[in-house]
Amino acid sequence: MYGYVDCHCHISSGDFDKDIEEVIEGSKKAGLLALLAVAEHAGEFDKIIELSQRFPGFIFPCLGVHPVQEVSPEQQRGASVQDLEAALPIIEKYKDQLVAIGEVGLDFTPRYVHCDADKDDQRQVLIRQAQIAKELDLPLNVHSRSAGRPTIHLLREQGVEKALLHAFDGKPSVAMEGVKAGYFFSIPPSIIRSEQQKLVKQLPLENICLETDSPALGPEKQVRNEPKNICISAEYISKIKGVSLQTVMEVTTQNALRLFPKLKSAIRP
Repeated sequence: MYGYVDCHCHISSGDFDKDIEEVIEGSKKAGLLALLAVAEHAGEFDKIIELSQRFPGFIFPCLGVHPVQEVSPEQQRGASVQDLEAALPIIEKYKDQLVAIGEVGLDFTPRYVHCDADKDDQRQVLIRQAQIAKELDLPLNVHSRSAGRPTIHLLREQGVEKALLHAFDGKPSVAMEGVKAGYFFSIPPSIIRSEQQKLVKQLPLENICLETDSPALGPEKQVRNEPKNICISAEYISKIKGVSLQTVMEVTTQNALRLFPKLKSAIRP
């Protein structure tokens, strides 16, 4: 089994509309075997499903309501129960095709959260999606910006057993609580310019997955990230951990298959 899995990618972003074929082709040449397309709001669910049908066995759909919702390109707010209610019928419609519920989570960045009620709204949206994931026997693909500890605590309180924490920005000691709970952490290419390098040092390789979060979190700021940059994450982890690139590839892909068993249809050892 030679190749990578991008466990968290916004391939439905308008940034890829003009050259999606080239982007997918480039990522396959870079050794990508599969990518998980995550959603942020109900408005992009159909597009994600269409992309998964256009690139079968390569793009795998995850549907969920992100903790931050866009009002306009300049204005964003925390998610509400109403946002989730708009999403539920579409999740129900496509439930058999999903590999995870996501992108879900908490985001306590001050500009999105003005009071405790805003945090509670986000918590309610996450709790409900954790329940849906449990009912469907699916893992969660989780965002936790400025909310590492509250997110991990809430997942554990809700009895969530299968979760990927993407681009975790909390302390390594908090991440280790997630490791104890059996959660996985995915590392994007921006790791080469980030303050989270200690996190990679401390996390066991057995709990690490790869992601790009394309078009965000690329190796260079303000430059569109692409799934082909997955190898930058892998190379960095290999350097920090002092293990071969081959080992990073094999272990992270095995981890992805453990967490997202529906990928096994496309990736055979």
